[in-house]
Amino acid sequence: MPMSTPSNLCKPAYQQAEIIAHEQIAEATWRIRVDCPYLATTTRPGQFAMVRLTSRNDPLLARPLAIYDVFPQHQAPEHWQPTPLGSDTASGNPHFVDFVYAVAGKFTTTLTTLRPGDSVSLWGPLGNGFGTPPTNHLVLIAGGIGQTALLMLGREFLATVPSSQVTFCWGARHAGLFGHAEDFQSCGMNTHFATLDGSKGHHGTVIDLLNDMEKNHVFKRAAIACCGPEGMMAAVANWTAERSLNCQVSLETPMACGIGICFSCVAPVLDEKGDWDYRRTCVEGPIFDSRAIQWDAMT
Repeated sequence: MPMSTPSNLCKPAYQQAEIIAHEQIAEATWRIRVDCPYLATTTRPGQFAMVRLTSRNDPLLARPLAIYDVFPQHQAPEHWQPTPLGSDTASGNPHFVDFVYAVAGKFTTTLTTLRPGDSVSLWGPLGNGFGTPPTNHLVLIAGGIGQTALLMLGREFLATVPSSQVTFCWGARHAGLFGHAEDFQSCGMNTHFATLDGSKGHHGTVIDLLNDMEKNHVFKRAAIACCGPEGMMAAVANWTAERSLNCQVSLETPMACGIGICFSCVAPVLDEKGDWDYRRTCVEGPIFDSRAIQWDAMT
């Protein structure tokens, strides 16, 4: 059974957002919280925002950042506390938005220099968001910084699907790259880790971890949501296809505009007629059925 696509998406809006908190949480990984009520109340799991440095002209273009989490206004902004199930976010009152990003270029390096009281320009929410998994067991698979697209999906799933279970698998090169994993654990997700150097969790890739966990039949009738490097997502897509599991992936293609004009973020996708065509990740994505992606042309 395919996953249902979200139909209640809100229109994006441009906002200036004050930075409330900003700090490094892992190796080359930062977390930033901004005051942006419209984005906080309208975003759906898997959507993103275009973020621009308000007071800088270099770099000029905005960059896409996945929306990691939203928080009610009364929650202490100076503490990185995960949003509990049943909080104000469920009743439509979130106020703050969190982004988690990896420092990997001029934009993100400059972003790390901003402090509370500074502001950023936001355009969002953008993208299609995750569909509703047709099961009560959701498996989230992250590679590298891919966890940023998955937290809200897992927490909403636990809060809205009866007798639900969420398993979170996170792979990285080493333990120093896992930042704020407690956000997933505190929501009641079963968390598992894999590192290439064996410094935390399973020694190997996230696919090695999945193969090891499969011995206990934990993936029977599960639905998968995945985000990470393209090679890793291609491997997960192949792994899930071999087991006839539904899998959604969140693509992280570079983009310049975020609204479908520049076509810099296109990905080769199988269309409704069974033909290959290019789809804009910022508009038709970033969430796609893993079986619809022509992975050989992506990696």
